[in-house]
Amino acid sequence: MSENKNLSSNRKSDLLSKEVEHIDITSFDARNIVSSMEKMSFVSRETANAANIFNEMIRDKDCTIFLTLAGSTSAAGCMHIYRDLVKYNMVDAIVATGASIIDMDFFEALGFKHYQGSQYQDDTELRNNYVDRIYDTYIDEEELQMCDKTIGEIADQLEPKSYTSREFIREVGKYLKTNAKKKDSLIEVAYDNNVPIFCPAFTDSSAGFGLVMHQERNPKNHITIDSIREFRELTEIKIKSKGSGLFMIGGGVPKNFIQDTVICAELLGKDVDMHKYAIQITVADSRDGACSSSTLKEASSWGKVDITKEQMVFAEATSVLPLIASDAYHKGEWKNRERKNFSKIF
Repeated sequence: MSENKNLSSNRKSDLLSKEVEHIDITSFDARNIVSSMEKMSFVSRETANAANIFNEMIRDKDCTIFLTLAGSTSAAGCMHIYRDLVKYNMVDAIVATGASIIDMDFFEALGFKHYQGSQYQDDTELRNNYVDRIYDTYIDEEELQMCDKTIGEIADQLEPKSYTSREFIREVGKYLKTNAKKKDSLIEVAYDNNVPIFCPAFTDSSAGFGLVMHQERNPKNHITIDSIREFRELTEIKIKSKGSGLFMIGGGVPKNFIQDTVICAELLGKDVDMHKYAIQITVADSRDGACSSSTLKEASSWGKVDITKEQMVFAEATSVLPLIASDAYHKGEWKNRERKNFSKIF
């Protein structure tokens, strides 16, 4: 029995031996590539046009830039891109899945890693070794459970009341200031720069497991997540913005949540414009009519997105996002922006 356990342990070490290295957009200059792609067609021209729109958002001093994240690009090597978009003042607020923020970013801030694997690996063997798979990326399930546990422990220390996901993630940022094993995570950099992070489906993540354990330990005095109030908070940012632009990675709840702020503001009797700029990078098919794959032009029919400066980029995000972000970093328009500091308005 002991010998079999050692064999399994050795196999797990083999499976989790090659770390994912996050790309550094400051280390290479994509401007020449993007400008060359502008003269091409298909996804190349879509990508170049998206880069141009993103730079226009950054130049527009009245534009609040919302970044939305869905999918697993953070685990796949884009984690530092999102951090640097905040660090270099190219993003003013973030709407994301709980997995992107907790299971991936917070997870690595605790000192854990994502690993390169294979989509062809026997998943029964992975399960036997307590290794979770995201396409061709591996995570140690035991480490992920430690992430769940830590979220619960953070909640245990907070005043029992309702929090928005933004408020709770800010508390996580405060925790990381003294407890992070890996500094400069997205959560920590957003905390330092007053960039609010919203996760409208927060419990669909490690946070959910951690908060369930917290409530189990504290049946009468525990925290809860108020998703209605966070919708109001996000709408308040839209109301306070003279203009706005969307940089959307994937679709899902984050995409719809940020677009719905326009409708919500109108229902509250506020005069707001549609989102002036919009970029979405996705591989979703629009023919099934789902929100994740609905085009930006379709969103215009709902009064959410202006279609004069929008670009759908039909590509897997890890292949084009580094080019768009590096192009914006090296063009340097962000140096002339004032930070919005939206976390301070609440």
